[in-house]
Amino acid sequence: MSSKLDKPMLHMSLEEEDDEPCVLPDRPEFYSTERNEMSLVGRLLNPKCQRMEDLICEMPRKWQLYNRVKGVALSKEKFQFIFKHEQDLLEVLNRGAHTCENWSIVIDRWVAKPPEDYLQHMKVWVQMRNIPVNHYTPGTISYLGEFAGQVIDVPYDPEKAQYKDYVRVLVKFYVSKPLRRSKKLTLPGGEVVNILYDYERVQKRCYTCQRLTHEQSQCPFEVKSKMGGTQEEASSAGSKRTELIEKLDESDPLFGVLPENQVGRDPISGRPKIAEEVLQGMRQYLLAAEGPEKLAREDRVRKSIEDLKDDPLGQKTFLRLEPAPTISNALDKGKGVVYDFSAQKKQVVNPEKLMASAISAGMKVLQSGKVVSELPVSESTLYSSEFLHEGSTGYSVGFYETNTSGTSLKKPKSRKRPGTFKRKGNGKKVMEEAAATGIKIGEGVVTDTKRKAPEDVEPSKRSARFKKPLVVPNEGPSNI
Repeated sequence: MSSKLDKPMLHMSLEEEDDEPCVLPDRPEFYSTERNEMSLVGRLLNPKCQRMEDLICEMPRKWQLYNRVKGVALSKEKFQFIFKHEQDLLEVLNRGAHTCENWSIVIDRWVAKPPEDYLQHMKVWVQMRNIPVNHYTPGTISYLGEFAGQVIDVPYDPEKAQYKDYVRVLVKFYVSKPLRRSKKLTLPGGEVVNILYDYERVQKRCYTCQRLTHEQSQCPFEVKSKMGGTQEEASSAGSKRTELIEKLDESDPLFGVLPENQVGRDPISGRPKIAEEVLQGMRQYLLAAEGPEKLAREDRVRKSIEDLKDDPLGQKTFLRLEPAPTISNALDKGKGVVYDFSAQKKQVVNPEKLMASAISAGMKVLQSGKVVSELPVSESTLYSSEFLHEGSTGYSVGFYETNTSGTSLKKPKSRKRPGTFKRKGNGKKVMEEAAATGIKIGEGVVTDTKRKAPEDVEPSKRSARFKKPLVVPNEGPSNI
């Protein structure tokens, strides 16, 4: 029996029997394009500290779109939110940075064929401080904002009053880069100022490398320093990698035409200094001529690059093919909160609730028997009531009079009422006088006041005085 099973076992393979890929039919029922057009796709930046279940449940509540959006978990890091209305989708997309469990997330609108940098950047509002007074211009603001990311919008209006000590720019921040906290700026006169950067709606980050993808305890620089290396060595090694300059090949038509500092990527932003489309257009421009005409064209290319040397906006629009920033008048557009956890103290575990602490404080006051000091009363309540009693907490509300020595409580006058015996005697006297002054008509007497039945008259059987109580009084056992 075993020999019969050995032969089939020898012919078996651990690899898949069918290596050919499965071809999905190109039919409408296999597509969800119509639904995806009204959706946003995103990913978690720190999956170790963010739960996908919490994000799917919490984000509609934070956006206040409870029944108009639903979330779909695509993987452990990627997710999708499908909206019912286009306006809600655009409003969420234009809010700026979004967070889940205090860590940032990246969202972008769904596209059928995503580009290479899809879900690699997010829009953030940045606050910049210490800008010199003589350089308070949209050009300077846009130039300084490029150190934080690609500037998209610059809210600036010289005709409006500015109440804050900072200016704001909307940047396209690449999440793989660290957040810049400051930048030293050398002015034309030689003065050096330090420009400070703060990021709205961005909460937690690594305070060692200023990245949004991990905590400080999991930072590779922090781990290396604990293992014997230093943080400076790690940061210098990273800077050396970013300073590598791409060189042109000798067979390239642009070799010797473009300076070496204009080739490669910017070490600060990580973007190419000259877009590939612009480089390709320069190559075609030089290859279309020969002899003296080619030399003239090479001079024109050098001159165009030289003219844009001190023009950051020209380099942005003509060399990198990035859209120019928009200058808007809404200074507080999309404004959010700046979070800073660096100076935060040790977190209190299970803090006492506000209502519980107020009740306990009130009980202590009642038990101690102390009277709470009088509180000031507004003008609207001065004439509201004159006869108000003291409350259980010891505070009295009433009519207040203001004098030179301060505000004192005016006590209401006590009511002077005669006793019961005296009031009954006065009532009998009035009835006797009324009966005496009455007019006799037939057998009765007509008076202006009510008549009281004499005490010796037997009451009616229907009156309340004649009825006996139905409840037997507690007088002991019956003798019957």
